[in-house]
Amino acid sequence: MDTAKTKSTNFYDSVYAVVKKIPKGKVTTYGHIALLLGSPRAARAVGYALNALKKEMEQKIPWQRVINAQGSISFRGDGFRADLQKKILQSEGVIFDLNNDRLNFDKYGWFP
Repeated sequence: MDTAKTKSTNFYDSVYAVVKKIPKGKVTTYGHIALLLGSPRAARAVGYALNALKKEMEQKIPWQRVINAQGSISFRGDGFRADLQKKILQSEGVIFDLNNDRLNFDKYGWFP
């Protein structure tokens, strides 16, 4: 058994379990999820976990509710996914500032 693969699978499953708890109309950051999982330096790994979601799981895991620490969407080089994420969040009532395309963490942040 490949222990490295098992560790990443377990980490990914832990990420998904946390992301499922984010309420509709709220967002959190990759870094905050990493912190909740006891791995404060693993924000990038949280992003990898969400990027690895299979199509059928995207309906069950609200991946769109995870954004970067600046309050904006983080799909570099993938305009379609970024636009989709923003549209889904807007349909949940999240409003982005028109000037800088960021949202207000005081209003929409979920940081248990």
